[in-house]
Amino acid sequence: MDIDETAIDEGLYSRQLYVLGHEAMKRMAASNVLIVGMQGLGVEIAKDIVLAGVKSVTVYDPEPVKIEDLSSQFFLRENDVGKPRAEVTVPRLAELNAYVPVRNLGGQTGQEITVDLVKGFQVVVLCNASYAKQLEINDWTHQNGIPFIATETRGLFGSVFNDFGPKFTCVDPTGEQPLTGMVVSVDKAGHHALVTCLDETRHGLEDGDFVTFSEIQGMTELNGCEPRKVSVKGPYTFTIGDTTGLGDYIRGGIFTQVKMPKILDFASTTSISGESLQNPEYFITDFAKFDRPATLHAGFQALSKFYDDHKRLPKPRNDQDAKAVVAIAKKIDADADEKIVTQLAYQATGDLSPVIAVIGAFVAQEVLKACSAKFHPMQQHMYFDSLESLPGVLPSEAECQPVGSRYDGSLAVFGKTFQEKISNHRQFLVGSGAIGCEMLKNWSMMGLACGPKGAIQVTDLDTIEKSNLNRQFLFRAKDLGRFKAEVAAMAVSNMNKDLSGKITTRQDAVGHDTEVGIYNEDFFDNIDGVTNALDNVKARLYMDQRCVFYLKPLVDSGTLGTKGNVQVVIPYLTESYASSQDPPEKETPSCTIKNFPNAIPHTIEWSRTQFDDLFVKPAQAVNSYLSEPDYLEKTLKYSGQQKEQVEQLVSHLVTNKPITFEECIIWARLQFEEKYNNEIRQLLFSLPKDAVGSNGQPFWSGPKRAPEAITFNSNDPLHLSYIVSAANLHAYNYGLKGESDLNVYRKVADSVIVPEFTPKSGVKVQINDNEPVTNEGPSNAASAPSSLAGYRLNPVEFEKDDDTNHHIDFITAASNLRATNYSITPADRHTTKQIAGKIIPAIATTTSLVTGLACLELYKIIDSKVKLDDYKNGFVNIALPFFGFSEPIAAAKNKYNKTEWTLWDRFTFKNDPTLKEIMDWFKKEHKLDVSMVSQGVSMLWSSFVAKKKSEERLPMKFSKLVEHVSKKPVSPDIKSLTVEVMVMDEEGEDVEVPFIVVNI
Repeated sequence: MDIDETAIDEGLYSRQLYVLGHEAMKRMAASNVLIVGMQGLGVEIAKDIVLAGVKSVTVYDPEPVKIEDLSSQFFLRENDVGKPRAEVTVPRLAELNAYVPVRNLGGQTGQEITVDLVKGFQVVVLCNASYAKQLEINDWTHQNGIPFIATETRGLFGSVFNDFGPKFTCVDPTGEQPLTGMVVSVDKAGHHALVTCLDETRHGLEDGDFVTFSEIQGMTELNGCEPRKVSVKGPYTFTIGDTTGLGDYIRGGIFTQVKMPKILDFASTTSISGESLQNPEYFITDFAKFDRPATLHAGFQALSKFYDDHKRLPKPRNDQDAKAVVAIAKKIDADADEKIVTQLAYQATGDLSPVIAVIGAFVAQEVLKACSAKFHPMQQHMYFDSLESLPGVLPSEAECQPVGSRYDGSLAVFGKTFQEKISNHRQFLVGSGAIGCEMLKNWSMMGLACGPKGAIQVTDLDTIEKSNLNRQFLFRAKDLGRFKAEVAAMAVSNMNKDLSGKITTRQDAVGHDTEVGIYNEDFFDNIDGVTNALDNVKARLYMDQRCVFYLKPLVDSGTLGTKGNVQVVIPYLTESYASSQDPPEKETPSCTIKNFPNAIPHTIEWSRTQFDDLFVKPAQAVNSYLSEPDYLEKTLKYSGQQKEQVEQLVSHLVTNKPITFEECIIWARLQFEEKYNNEIRQLLFSLPKDAVGSNGQPFWSGPKRAPEAITFNSNDPLHLSYIVSAANLHAYNYGLKGESDLNVYRKVADSVIVPEFTPKSGVKVQINDNEPVTNEGPSNAASAPSSLAGYRLNPVEFEKDDDTNHHIDFITAASNLRATNYSITPADRHTTKQIAGKIIPAIATTTSLVTGLACLELYKIIDSKVKLDDYKNGFVNIALPFFGFSEPIAAAKNKYNKTEWTLWDRFTFKNDPTLKEIMDWFKKEHKLDVSMVSQGVSMLWSSFVAKKKSEERLPMKFSKLVEHVSKKPVSPDIKSLTVEVMVMDEEGEDVEVPFIVVNI
């Protein structure tokens, strides 16, 4: 078994597989990668590709560790100073993935990499190498077709150069699932035959895409045809070339996009510098800085030349050195922007973990592209900067000089004063999974919270699982089962001992239940901001609401495969996270799932429901019935299904209660017959294949596919898989032990006498979701037994990651049998698991990059920047690749009378006023009449309340009024209450006003 297959079987790559796929993973597992340079940048690249699962990683860096290396090289410790970088780094890198050997190429101090040393590798990466060395190595790699990447970071600047050779094949440029859609007509006219698609959804194709077809009736030559090139004519139409000479189109058909390989030509550094220096190919990372790449192209070369001339980099913020670099850059490109080159020279010795995270993760993904041929490589020069992260008050040269500390790389950019601000910052991190691990790593390198006033609070309920190890790099196999927050905090405290005692970890969820006593006013008073590292929208919205209430800045980030985003929420400046959200996903109509599936997600959703209906809900109902005397009455009150409830209980307790495992196999065989034969035959009896709809057209057409019943065959692996998984899950409900011998399943299943099925007349089929659902139940209600005290069933708890529990096996078999019924292409277990388990695809590179961008915004928050355009929301898709930055949206302005306000405004009342005092204040100060007052779910007062109640409540202190109406005491921990009011202006019109905070 291949190394990667073993790791896959053990679940190590479970999330990454949904990003890259098996074929790309196998190509990666055949690639040996060389990384030259083991400072922060080289280690960031190495970390991500080791986690991803290449064949091997070899590193080269014989230079001794310097104290300033600890600014960004997270595997180094202070007692490593003086030792060879690669030597001390390799064993720590190797711990990340037992399936990827990490080797040290050796070498002596002062010995640079040579062409002889790079032979035998599939990808070569140079980090922070001189321009001359880049030319030398790249000249050889280009001639020999070896992908080559040169990259470096200098303070807030970064650069990447790719050369994957003259004929690099990219198998899948985007990595997106092939588009597919239903065809309603195909022209047979000329050389531009028009294909029209069902107008339920846009086809999504672009000019130059390729498609093939299936299930077309009439023009059958298109079924399985060679891919045809598309020219888009509209959202539902496209042409496919010549169809003359083909049969006449009758009906039906499905188009499927075909991913075509793309051949890419790369130039070497030599040819670019020698022939087309004035016009190299730039990849733009920020379209607001469209002219900057050309300047930085000259600037980085000028830095290298300065180093060659002086055997050192320019001193931090030294004007004389900066002028020398500018002069060199101007000789290379007369139009180079002097201000930008000056900043580059000022920061040349700077080493910042967030920039390294961005550039390193990007390069790591480029390495994986070179290994796997999946996703489009960057062509060909990339330059990045985050000058906006500089503090508003720029440091002096003296402040930026090295002091012999681990923070010298940060001091060179920000200076001593701002570094102290960073060290005394107090941050709350919500979540310590993939993004949380990367965030804590960056913070430890930045020196965040390492000062006397600094503090980091981390909360995460989860424990560490095997699949976490592939992208949550602070965790090791020995940590499985431990709390993520505790392990992560310990790991980063080891990276930077200054963090010891500065991190507090919790396993408390953020939510309404923890507002009192845990995440209360005192808690928020003691933090400066919040960073979300969450994987669900509900918790994000809650934290956003808390940040708005307590006026705290929020950094939110997320990833989905190769896509990632960062959003900053700044008090009084920006909108909040909740201000704009994606529209909810379009749900598939229930009638489609139940009777008319036409795509594999429909059958997977159906099978997931089957899982609950067969193995979860009945057992739960039985247990509730046996433990709750009034269970039936309560249930019937809301459902009105007395017969079905009682009969279900009787069936599971008495009639069908298995005594042996063989009876479970019999049950599974009868379930097979019911679901995949009888129900299909009943549907076709009610709606025959020649049925006609109300519009006179054939009913079974377009998205409605006429099904076929399945005849059971124990020799069919799919049929047998259903029997095995269903029988074992049924046995689990009753505490019976399963069976491993497949021959037993075949023998018992084949011996079952299946009752003859006769379709019923008059059964109503729900054709659309607007029609009522009819429940067909047996006519005679039974009575439930009452002498089963202590008896319990075992409801199945769905767990997608345990491959021995039959859960995904059942859903896969049930879905693919359903797909067979409806002539839908079945899905493999891997795909079924992703859809049924709602698994979010993830890869370490995206996580690292997005976290780097988030930390660059955190610098700005620490500096308390007050201009909207100082901040950037970011979106990336490193598959394409694509970077997009935008100014955050300003907080929307509302107005009452002549007063403007935003979501960040509120009215604050001190000393627990009475309700009358609040109402009088609105009248006097704002000429507004209060018509309703509410707090939480309690309506405290309204203009419609009875006069006696009103007279009673108006003079009450506000806290007493809340207690009086809610009939619950206000907790002593609560220092303020949030109140909503409805008010009217002098014209009697309702107007919106900010919420009220009443301090009690």
